[in-house]
Amino acid sequence: MKKQPEPVTRDHILKILSDDEAASVTTAETAAQLVHGDEFIDLTQLGMGVQRAEASHPTEDVLPRKAVNEHTWQKVVANLNARLLMTHVRPAPSKRSS
Repeated sequence: MKKQPEPVTRDHILKILSDDEAASVTTAETAAQLVHGDEFIDLTQLGMGVQRAEASHPTEDVLPRKAVNEHTWQKVVANLNARLLMTHVRPAPSKRSS
């Protein structure tokens, strides 16, 4: 029997980042720099996926796209999407011989 995939966590996402990127995204100051339309991931609500800043947005614990290298962003989004998908996919029922 296959084991269930682990749900995506804040730590999984932060492990993808370089030390410099991780240091810059975990501060309230970084979140305050979001402007209307900026893409970000709320590290406290990962199930929401990639979001766009609107009039109100989180004030801390966010990963703004503009705070990391584009290659890093693509890796984070791919990892997040894969983990979210895996936690929603149910295994196919086993076929029994009659």
